[in-house]
Formats: sequence, structure tokens, C-alpha cells
Amino acid sequence: MMFSFLEITQHAGVATVWMNRPELHNAFNAQLIHELYTAFQQLDNDTAVRAVVLAARGKSFSAGADLNWMKSAATASTQDNHNDALALSNMLHTLATLRKPTIARVQGAAIGGGMGLVSACDICVAADTAKFATSEVKLGLIPSVISPYVIRAIGPRQAHRYFLTAEMIPAATALAIGLAHEVVPAEQLDDKVATLLEALQAGGPEAQAASKVLIQEVSHKPIDQSLLELCARNIAELRTGSEAQEGMAAFLARRAPQWLHSKEP
Repeated sequence: MMFSFLEITQHAGVATVWMNRPELHNAFNAQLIHELYTAFQQLDNDTAVRAVVLAARGKSFSAGADLNWMKSAATASTQDNHNDALALSNMLHTLATLRKPTIARVQGAAIGGGMGLVSACDICVAADTAKFATSEVKLGLIPSVISPYVIRAIGPRQAHRYFLTAEMIPAATALAIGLAHEVVPAEQLDDKVATLLEALQAGGPEAQAASKVLIQEVSHKPIDQSLLELCARNIAELRTGSEAQEGMAAFLARRAPQWLHSKEP
């Protein structure tokens, strides 16, 4: 598929999705949401891709909703607004449930839906100049569609503050509250992403996909017999699989596992 607002580069098993509306601060409209949804689906099914980096051209990561898109939403019917919101929701869910590890590379403002994208990724690396906000209440709105991912990232207590105040969150605070995993000077952003990608590619792809599912299955669940059974069954099934057999054989033979030799040049 040809994209109008995205660039996708692929090298050595890593796909980088660049949002490319720099003149509009990579703000969302229906087309960008559709393109992101399509790109994430394609990359999830691409066996050559081991990890996905979400990045943006220009000074901003994403400033949230496009002004013209917001104007049209204000005059649209409830059903049309529902359809638009559902499209955004499906896109974020596709990103959040991608079977490959995902990294948000944040060089500037990530506001509203942009903060939702960051929160839906597995890992966030931010420049020290980055800033974040859930600014919706300033418009008489709520961060509804992005809320599952933002609350998962920062927890309900921090969400109470930032959903209600719409304060700008500087990079250092984003690190402190768990939204960002790493904050580095802007000129070191790509080096830090590369370091994380190297670590990610050392892991087995099937195990990483299963780990992402495991987190969702275990999070906030009572530690009861059903959870113990689930965890035992998960590891038992993986131990007998071909990837785990290869991983354990490689470890015992003191050699690199096969998945490290299967990366694209």
C-alpha cells in the first residue's frame, strides 16, 4: 500500500514507521489513523520484521487531533463521531497487541492521541526535550479512547492528576511516572533506540510475543489457583516448542540461537 502520511523503512529485522505530517505536527486525521492501522497490521504479519519503531518527522511526535478533523467532528452526528473514535480505538489496539516488540521514539510533543500512541507501545524512549499531555479537558472532552493505554502506563493515581489538569508533562516527569522508560539528550535518541533493539533481537520472537500476552493475562489478577494453572500451562507449552528447544540447545552448546542468524542483512 502507498501511504500519504507515513514512511516505512526496514533494515535488519527492524521496521521504522515514520509519521510524516511535520507541517501539522503529525496531527491525527482519518487518513493518518487508517494508514497507521494498515501499517501495523501489515507489519504484524511480516515474518521478516522482529521489532517496530514508531517515530515522527519534524519537531513534534504528534500533537493530537488535526484542527480540521476536530472541526468536522464538532458538526458530525453522534454515529459519525462514534465511527471515527472506533477507528482510532482499533488502530491503538492493533499497535498495543502487535506480536512484535514496539518502541516509541519521541523527539518532541506527544499530546492527546500522540500520548496514546506512546502508551500503546511496549517501550518509550524520549528526548529530554519531549513533552506529553492529555489535554482533552481543555476542549470539554475526555481522553476516552487513549485511556486504557495511558492508565496502563502511568496508573490510575497519576491519571487522576493529568486527565483533570491537562498539565504538560516534561520528559523527566514522564520518566518518573513510568510513561517513558529512557530519557536521553536529543542527539543520543537514535543510539538509545539502537541499544534497545539489539537487546530485543537477542530474544526469541515467539517467546516475546507470548510474553506480551502473559503480561495482559497476569496483570491485576488475583494470585489464585486458576492463575497458577495458567502460568504453569504457558511455560509447559513453550518448553516443548521448537523455539525453546533451540534456545536451550544453543545455551548449552554456548552458541548463538538460530533466530539471531535469520535477521535481514
